[in-house]
Amino acid sequence: MPVTISRARLKALLAQEDDLFIKNHPKSKELFERAKASLLNGVPMNWMVRWASPFPVFVESASGAHFVDVDRRKYLDLCLGDTGAMTGHAPQATVDAISEQVRKGLTYMLPTENAIWVGEELKRRFGLPYWQIAMTATDANRFAIRLARQITKRPLILVFNWCYHGTVDETFITLNNGAAGPRPGNIGPAVNPAVTTRVIEFNDLPALEAALEPRDVACVLAEPAMTNIGIIHPDPGYHDALREMARRTGTLVIIDETHTICAGPGGYTKAHNLQPDMLTIGKPIAGGFPAAAYGFNEEVAERINANTDRDNADVGGIGGTLSSNALALAAIRATLGSVLTQEAYDHTIPLAERFTDGVRSVIEEYELPWNVTRLGCRAEYWFRPTPARNGGEAASATDSDLDRFMHLFALNRGILMTPFHNMALIAPGATEADIDYHTQVFREAVKALVG
Repeated sequence: MPVTISRARLKALLAQEDDLFIKNHPKSKELFERAKASLLNGVPMNWMVRWASPFPVFVESASGAHFVDVDRRKYLDLCLGDTGAMTGHAPQATVDAISEQVRKGLTYMLPTENAIWVGEELKRRFGLPYWQIAMTATDANRFAIRLARQITKRPLILVFNWCYHGTVDETFITLNNGAAGPRPGNIGPAVNPAVTTRVIEFNDLPALEAALEPRDVACVLAEPAMTNIGIIHPDPGYHDALREMARRTGTLVIIDETHTICAGPGGYTKAHNLQPDMLTIGKPIAGGFPAAAYGFNEEVAERINANTDRDNADVGGIGGTLSSNALALAAIRATLGSVLTQEAYDHTIPLAERFTDGVRSVIEEYELPWNVTRLGCRAEYWFRPTPARNGGEAASATDSDLDRFMHLFALNRGILMTPFHNMALIAPGATEADIDYHTQVFREAVKALVG
């Protein structure tokens, strides 16, 4: 019979782990107290309040798969900036390219030869012939949506329940008892996103057909496998059906590879031969430096050009003064050329398999009603017996206290997991010993929980 976690025991364990963290991080605590006088809530970006610890760890330096905090404690980093540092910290080729470009100038609002190399490489990896460069994946998604609306002359977009595509207003929408509305925590929405967006569950083909049939949806914006509410794989044939329905109804398909680049050098798109009309990607492509890209197939590019007003190119809501700056393009070229290579994935994907096997062995040993799943070099465990098929199923299994304990227990023993869920991303600098250490700590955490 599956084990039931005692809530009283969990509460007591959390208190012990809080005390241990405070004891071992005096310098971080001192800096946090100082930060509260000038930074809202003591952090420079509001997401940083979501760490499991009583206050954030302040980082001193990082290299490869590890970082050191101001208290001189070393950590295995399985968060990696929530994918931004998927390359590992400070990859040498990217650092060298950035250092060289800094001496030549950072931004010109003019192209460099690096831009051509990047466009050609993105075309080779993902199969889409034309590209543009942005600062973040949020920007890339926002720009792609604008272009989709412009060329289809349709008002709506379609996303999946509990999706995540950066801070794009229209994607902060969920289903609550079947009704669409703002996602919990959605701060100051200009309008109810139900005005601009349809939302359905992932892997629900009848709902997909019903949503597209009115032919008023400009685009479907989708991760090819959901990653921000647990790893949720598409059912067999789902993407083929999505592609067929979209073509039949004149709807564009935008694939967001920002997290699913973990599947291989060409992301999930290349690995599974998807046929998107547009593709967006950000986070790791510049080794942690802010940069993103969005690409188009031939037909979409022709339609964009047919609707382009050159005289108003700078006020159309697409681009930005720092987009496609010379420094970002130098970083992208170095990262794609020398860091996010097939050789890197040949190292990290087997380590993610080892991570998954280790976690699964503990789950089975203690008969926990949990599951673990993997996508490329990314793995994640979730507090439900079987993998979820959609965001609603995954969200219903969220357990904030248990989640916080697992994160804090690992952090106190030198392992950083992604704060928003139990995800591990494997950097090229990680080793088998690193992964086995996580399995050891995971087992200790479970043993403490079950008594």
